[in-house]
Amino acid sequence: MKVMRRTRPGMREYQLESMFRHWVYYNGGCRHTAYTSICGCGPNSAVLHYGHAGAPNDRTIGDNDMLLLDMGGEYHCYASDITCSFPANGKFTADQKMIFEAVRDMAFAVMDAMKPGVSWPSLHELSYRVACERLKDAGLLTGSVDDMMAANVGAVFMPHGLGHLIGLDTHDVGGYPEGGRARDSRPGHSSLRCGRDLADGMAITVEPGIYFIDHLLNKALADPEVAPFLVTSELARFRGFGGVRLEDDVVVTADGVRNLTNCARTVEDVEAVMAGRITNRNQLFKKCYTDA
Repeated sequence: MKVMRRTRPGMREYQLESMFRHWVYYNGGCRHTAYTSICGCGPNSAVLHYGHAGAPNDRTIGDNDMLLLDMGGEYHCYASDITCSFPANGKFTADQKMIFEAVRDMAFAVMDAMKPGVSWPSLHELSYRVACERLKDAGLLTGSVDDMMAANVGAVFMPHGLGHLIGLDTHDVGGYPEGGRARDSRPGHSSLRCGRDLADGMAITVEPGIYFIDHLLNKALADPEVAPFLVTSELARFRGFGGVRLEDDVVVTADGVRNLTNCARTVEDVEAVMAGRITNRNQLFKKCYTDA
């Protein structure tokens, strides 16, 4: 919330990383971060592991940029992994709002469906279905959503997995135990870091996203099985948009999930945080499974 409130066009991405690292250490006792912070603005927000030494969070933030900040503190050797997305100038454009709310709907649908016994790959599929439904509603896709699922259209816009186990490592071990499910070889599915059924007490991230990556769009437009679903004229204006990801850390309970993350997850809350109208986490919208 502090970083969101202090972000201004004209700043450098690394300044946001610096603010975060100081805040979690000074106020939370997190001497280390759990991983190298990703602070991507504009097209950099579609680079999934941006922020490393070869691309060190050094772009200047533009007025109309969408920002994607994936940052987590490490406390007593335990990792957190949280992503927030918001507009640089504090106000969503119509397109930014549409993509943000589509990703929010993906996250909420997954968390509503989570409980012991549900397979994580099936929830990855659910996130793809919601993405296709919302992008179709917005006019970026056309055709049957069932047919889109069969053609794996969701992977064009979310080429990574839905989430991963988290604990003593950001990407914690145990996602594919010996004798368990084999990794799915399809694009997007192959990047899923957990193939297990959920169990009471599991800690896992829920991190759906929608990205506009030129390479993947070009490849999809050249694929006769995928291209018919894409509305080229509508997608054209999203070239350079970047992406939106929302990532929460949750614990599976006997009848659902407990959400350990309390960040702005609605358009109204994001804009209110950035305008200074919301100054406390208790003012944020919370779904029933969120632990205050």
